[in-house]
Amino acid sequence: MGETIEEDFMPTPRLEHSHRPDDIANRLASGPNASYLRDWVYGGIDGTVTTFAIVAGSIGADLSATIILILGAANLFADGFSMAAANYSGSKSEIEDYARLKAVEEKHIAVAPEGEREEIRQIFHAKGYDGRDLDTLVDLVSSNKSIWIETMMQAEYGLTDSARLPLKAALYTFAAFVLFGSIPLLPFVFPVPASAATATVLTILAFFTIGSLRARWSQRHWVSCGLETTAIGTFAAGIAFGVGYGLQALLG
Repeated sequence: MGETIEEDFMPTPRLEHSHRPDDIANRLASGPNASYLRDWVYGGIDGTVTTFAIVAGSIGADLSATIILILGAANLFADGFSMAAANYSGSKSEIEDYARLKAVEEKHIAVAPEGEREEIRQIFHAKGYDGRDLDTLVDLVSSNKSIWIETMMQAEYGLTDSARLPLKAALYTFAAFVLFGSIPLLPFVFPVPASAATATVLTILAFFTIGSLRARWSQRHWVSCGLETTAIGTFAAGIAFGVGYGLQALLG
């Protein structure tokens, strides 16, 4: 009896969106929201690592603050644009590959529909359907060409019709690259001790900021995400610093 009363007074969990029919219809009508999180994280980490490597190497070579700023700024915009251009090309290639495979499936459905129906049958049989339920599913899916093709694209190639825009992905990469990549340069802009130690601390803070912001799209705590990204970024920065330091010692 006590357990029943306790269950009755348990608070209803707060849902992320409404399930009223009109709200559902409006949400679905707008289509899926494309995620550019990976572009942002990728650009932020790479920008921070490459700029830190330049700063660390320049300090080791005893270059002036002005030269370090010039080298760092050149890296920010040149390498940032290069990364953005590469992301644009890669994203566009994914879209073109999806269109190519979709054309293949359209041709196969037109030329060998029974073979494609058999593929649908085996796909849903592997998911645990059998007998009359399986027959019904095969009939339903193959009666709608767009659903048929979409099912084949997901099950056979692991692809979905992405709503990601190549230009937008490139802009996210470039913005994150410049924003976070500029952080190791701050000691040479503002009146703070311009040293490798200061640049290192700021770089670590940049990595932690990237990770903690990423937690907004994760179920993990922001501290956990921040520490993970800090570990990955610091390891990458350490490699860059180690290579630069080693070459400097080797070549004098």
